[in-house]
Amino acid sequence: MTYTNKTTGDEVARDCQEHIVNKTILVTGATPGGLGATFATTIAQFGPALIILASYSVDKAGQTAKAIADVAPTVKTKVIELDLASIRQVRQAVKAILALDSVIDVIVNNAGVMAAPYGTTKDGIELQFGTNHVGHFLMTNLLLEAQLAKAPSRPVRVVNVSSDGFRYGPVRFEDTSFDDGATYNRWASYGQSKSANMLYSRSLAQKLGSRGVVSVSLHPGVIFTTNLSRHVATEDFAELGDLNHKMGYKSLWGVPLAAKSAAEGVATHVFGAFHPILDNVEHNGAFLSDSKVLDNKLIQSWARDLIEAEKLWGLSEGLVSQKFPF
Repeated sequence: MTYTNKTTGDEVARDCQEHIVNKTILVTGATPGGLGATFATTIAQFGPALIILASYSVDKAGQTAKAIADVAPTVKTKVIELDLASIRQVRQAVKAILALDSVIDVIVNNAGVMAAPYGTTKDGIELQFGTNHVGHFLMTNLLLEAQLAKAPSRPVRVVNVSSDGFRYGPVRFEDTSFDDGATYNRWASYGQSKSANMLYSRSLAQKLGSRGVVSVSLHPGVIFTTNLSRHVATEDFAELGDLNHKMGYKSLWGVPLAAKSAAEGVATHVFGAFHPILDNVEHNGAFLSDSKVLDNKLIQSWARDLIEAEKLWGLSEGLVSQKFPF
């Protein structure tokens, strides 16, 4: 089937049904009104064994679990508290996930913040970089380390939800905090974190592809109705037009943002998590958009370069004070 920007998650899930059934899926940021919840309720109708809902709000994730029960009463769910802005709590969340004694087939790192005012995580890391990348880096690596030891032959797919906003900024290796906010730009910060999501997928593919890990990143599209936009009024997106001019993205000048519904927005989530075409080794580490693999020539080098990816890996290990054996 040929997918477009109007394809829905349900349509992709129907095509991937045999790859969803009996799978255990972990999704972060699965609170009502977000793409994580929409993704979870969409795939629930196709027979997964267990959906683990990891969220900063147990109560809100519980509402998503109830919504899943309404559409798929036989599908098991488990809610885990996860605060990506706290290294200590991420480690606690991983212990709780491992205590479920379930082998995870798919990890969807969906949670995030967008264009937030300057702030820091509980560990003093710039908020968008810390939440969108560092927290997911630590959680995912800890889970992969444990699972590769427990079930080394079991394939795992890792989906990092990025954005085409990666074009607004590379990882600032010498100053991820924007001089403690003195030079902060919310879109450059968002771009940094989304570039990091993409580089992290490239690293996982490079380091663990031979051990059965498939990792991709993706742009879900522009969805105005999700919680992600809570810091941004619709009119604030006009700033992006100015940025496109300043940064020389002439092909985007005067082009209005093409908004998607939440159902359309999760199509690429479902494609990334389950579509068998991504098992091709050539696609490991790929960036997806509109349920397709995007040509690398269309991606700025700072979001796909393996040298940049390795630098980010080392930086991230330093921030979480742990080196990983892969």
